[in-house]
Amino acid sequence: MAASVARGALALRAGVNRPVAFVRKIPWTAATNELKEYFAQFGHVRKCIVPFNRETGFHRGLGWVQFSSEEELQNAIQHENHIIDGVKVHVQVRRPKNLQGDQTSDEEKDF
Repeated sequence: MAASVARGALALRAGVNRPVAFVRKIPWTAATNELKEYFAQFGHVRKCIVPFNRETGFHRGLGWVQFSSEEELQNAIQHENHIIDGVKVHVQVRRPKNLQGDQTSDEEKDF
């Protein structure tokens, strides 16, 4: 299972110009399926990844959603309040890696 998540993350990472949203503050009660179902209202979700911590068994509260088109991504970004399982999550466009040389945030290291 961990290998399939790693392959999925690599596939999303390889598509630098693909429309991918970075989602933070995902409630612990939600996982990949809930994220995919929620974001399907904005367009076709190609991939959705929520990495889990092997030690705790819980996800890390962040994930990525890849849409089929830039327009679908913009539909999701422009929506003001994203509520999943009663919790407001934060959605932003995934930033390209290495914008500041070799400096990367924790978010970018995970994806």
